[in-house]
Amino acid sequence: MTRPVVHIWRLLKWGRTLARHGALRGIERDENTPPPVRRLARVARFGTFQPREPDYAGAFQEIGPAAIKLGQTLATRPDLVGEEAANNLLTLQDSLAPVPFAAIRKSVEASFGQPLESLFTEFETDPVGSASIAQVYRAVTDGGRQVAVKVLRPGIRERFARDIETYEWAAAHLEALGGEASRLRPRLVIANFKRWTNSELDLRREAASASELAEAMKGFAGYSVPAIDWDRTNGRVMTVEWIDGIKISDVQALKAAGHDMPDLARRLVLAFLTQAISAGFFHADMHQGNLFVRPDGTIAAIDFGIMGRIDRRARQWLAEILYGLTTGNYRRVAEIHFEAQYVPSYHSVDEFATALRAVGEPMRGKPVSELSVGQMLDGLFAITRDFDMQTQPHLLLLQKTMVMVEGIATQLDPEINMWDVSAPYVSGWLRDELGPEAALADRLREDTATLLRIPDLVRRIEDRFPAKGGAPEAPPLPDVELMWDRRSARARGWLGYVVAGLAGAGAMWAAALAGWL
Repeated sequence: MTRPVVHIWRLLKWGRTLARHGALRGIERDENTPPPVRRLARVARFGTFQPREPDYAGAFQEIGPAAIKLGQTLATRPDLVGEEAANNLLTLQDSLAPVPFAAIRKSVEASFGQPLESLFTEFETDPVGSASIAQVYRAVTDGGRQVAVKVLRPGIRERFARDIETYEWAAAHLEALGGEASRLRPRLVIANFKRWTNSELDLRREAASASELAEAMKGFAGYSVPAIDWDRTNGRVMTVEWIDGIKISDVQALKAAGHDMPDLARRLVLAFLTQAISAGFFHADMHQGNLFVRPDGTIAAIDFGIMGRIDRRARQWLAEILYGLTTGNYRRVAEIHFEAQYVPSYHSVDEFATALRAVGEPMRGKPVSELSVGQMLDGLFAITRDFDMQTQPHLLLLQKTMVMVEGIATQLDPEINMWDVSAPYVSGWLRDELGPEAALADRLREDTATLLRIPDLVRRIEDRFPAKGGAPEAPPLPDVELMWDRRSARARGWLGYVVAGLAGAGAMWAAALAGWL
């Protein structure tokens, strides 16, 4: 186990980097920052020269791979880091200088236990992408198939494990300070971050996520997921179908190729809603570098290291919240927050509905170019403190992805209205999921499952209460005080007498002293 002094040293070192980029100024000035944290920030910045404008993204980039991933996570938490920092962290580029190809070759061959040439007939030595966790290469298999090969950076797992251990230590101590730090639940933030990164660091799980998403989106036309080459995939290497297409961020190239931009924007939004609300399993890293448009207009997604999952009940709440905001039914949105226990019951539903109206009403009927989902989320974060809402970790990835999707859709079609696109889909899903037919189907399914469990329940009751017979039942045995228990009790009794005697003597002395005075 790492000693506290090591964690403190790492935090101070990282703090120095943050200070050089002016990234500690906001922490020191925030009235909600606990005093111990403020003092640590002052120590970390002592003797540094800070720029006028803080560069949070640059600081995290300099600290290293784990910090880059943490910064991307914190970009979804304006309530935790502040709106200025969150907006700056959205620009954080997940890229580093590439590892030499010799090290990559060695890693691939060691993971498969065979030469690179026996796996691929061609393998380009220059990566097409170099991120904080892995590098991507173009290759050709013996069947002539063009593939993309993703390889973990050597030693990256060990480095992440070391840094995350310090994040956990710091979050635990921060939350223990109570107050606002406790409400924001930093330990859960780091726990989710750890789970996401552990998934990214096992490329078999990323491959499985891609396969699951492809199955869930099979019926959605115009959206595709590359096929996995399982024979050339393991924990450190993943091989997938090569995607030929235009990056979705290259708007001019898409227009030149004749693609329908409003249709692309609308299809991207609906693809996200289909994943999040219908499937409950969504691509949570839908930034511009991970989306391509094929010549036929199909949107192709890559990089499935970060995936989000929402259970059915939470999806129903989410759909009702979105639909309530689009239709102006703020009372119902408020009720859902109380039903889901997002807001403590001692608050007023009506007051919360009014606060929601103040956030949602300016958004309705306006294009994204004027007001956005991102702005709405910022507004919602602003009222969470007033109503003692705790962080909901299972919704963090969803919020982050919504902001990403909105940003890309706006670039493709500046006039798109996210509410107008979302409302028909959400209302249809709610009708199918919460209508009378759906309620009857749910009841039949639950009752049938209960009936099928009855035989197993009877068997377990019989095992717990077997029929009489065989060995006779043992008679009840008397309680016998053990010798060491008696000795300890006697010691406690004597200790009580001594304490009582001392207390009595002290009281008498105090009384005498009072009389003397």
